[in-house]
Amino acid sequence: MVEPMSTSQSTPVGPDLAAGIPADHLRDGSMLAGHVGDQTVLLARQGAEFFAIDATCTHYGGPLAEGLMVGDTVRCPWHHACFSLRTGEALRAPALNSVACWSVEQREGKVFVAEKKTTQPIRRRTGAPSVPQKIVIVGGGAAGFAAAKKLRDEDYQGSIVMLSSDAAAPVDRPNLSKDYLAGTAPEEWVPLRPDTFYAENEIKLRLKANVTAIDVRSSEVALADGTTEPYDRLLLATGAEPVQLSIPGADQPYVHTLRSLDDCRAIIAETKSGRRAVVLGASFIGLEVAASLRARHIEVHVVAPEARPMQRILGPQIGDFIRSLHEENGVVFHLEDAAVAIEEKRVKLKSGAEIDADFVVAGIGVRPRTALAQNAGLATDNGVLVNEYLETSVPGIFAAGDIARWPDRHTGSNIRVEHWVVAERQGQTAALNVLGQRAKFGAVPFFWSQHYDVPINYVGHAERWDELIIDGEISKRNCLLRYKYEGRVLAVASIYRDLENLKAEHELEVRTAV
Repeated sequence: MVEPMSTSQSTPVGPDLAAGIPADHLRDGSMLAGHVGDQTVLLARQGAEFFAIDATCTHYGGPLAEGLMVGDTVRCPWHHACFSLRTGEALRAPALNSVACWSVEQREGKVFVAEKKTTQPIRRRTGAPSVPQKIVIVGGGAAGFAAAKKLRDEDYQGSIVMLSSDAAAPVDRPNLSKDYLAGTAPEEWVPLRPDTFYAENEIKLRLKANVTAIDVRSSEVALADGTTEPYDRLLLATGAEPVQLSIPGADQPYVHTLRSLDDCRAIIAETKSGRRAVVLGASFIGLEVAASLRARHIEVHVVAPEARPMQRILGPQIGDFIRSLHEENGVVFHLEDAAVAIEEKRVKLKSGAEIDADFVVAGIGVRPRTALAQNAGLATDNGVLVNEYLETSVPGIFAAGDIARWPDRHTGSNIRVEHWVVAERQGQTAALNVLGQRAKFGAVPFFWSQHYDVPINYVGHAERWDELIIDGEISKRNCLLRYKYEGRVLAVASIYRDLENLKAEHELEVRTAV
């Protein structure tokens, strides 16, 4: 499934809401998609109130009418973005843009949607007693960008400096292993915002800016070019970096990892002349790369040490299904094996087998970039330790994204996850706390993975489980899996059960709140 990166209107569906519908046709707590002219509009009811907003999610264009209504909010079925039905505001990543609201009238027992409202950006001034004059964000990924945008959304008037080691402005990283790599999405979809966004919002974005040290005493960071940036508050969002191969030949120019836009461009360039690729690793990234390369008609061999792909996270049943799905699409697996050397465009395996390869993509995992925090004396433990407000052991320094290990209220333990949506949501929460708002981070982790036309949605966090309940049939691509430990559901995965996945997320939230 190619998911659109825009919210352009399609052929109108449902009733003509401008002509009105009987109020009793929409029960309390429900919603429907209709149209006003050629624009699709979502109409929702909560009690005696009716709300109307644009019907398409601003993230990847998901149909909000197929999502979940919770109070006066609606959640997108595709990637769990959340919008206010009252204001249209994007309340949760991955959607960062609001949707438009429409005026609603009730008369003579009918509900009419009249016209799109003229809306202004929602600006809130913090009530915190001490607002920092300058905020420095180290990192240009999901968490760093989401934090910078949230600061301006909160009407923060001070200085924002974003220091990114990347060569490109913040991008939609999930697209790099999915549609963009597959050739089904143009490059203009990839940036999270146009380059002009940063100047327009007075965000000083420094690219190729490598931070080398944090001086917690003087409250400044040092960069490799010899410059320093003082700060009043600091957010560390350094993310993770790919684990590098340590075998002979790993330094060949046709051996790649995938993390940045430049990495993706380099792999795409290989597909122009190369016909065979070896992917090392059967992780989510590795297999998404395999699927994308198959979309470009590249012969793909996957080498991995495990017996089943993704078994550790999703279990053996999904692992077997994912393997068969990729094999149906032409991928050749070499499981329970490992690369030991790369010589003359040939990968040698531990088993003694050899595979010719025009290029190699290594997806053998990532590790959190914590050296900066460690050297500054911040508490770390396979990540940067933070409290429920995402503040580190040093007051005034916060951490978000792949490096943050936070106290998860649902599992009752400190966890660190490497999910795009989690990083964005943590960036948003960290921004509030940098401003002194004391907002607790309590979101249930969520990620999605795409393999050909099969999406996998996963909510929760289950490092281990002692019971796996499967509802539906995995082979028919219609299933919901519950991962339980000691009788408690810790996580839920699904294939084409989007609404049920949303409901599972809400159930985990409610249980956590209790």
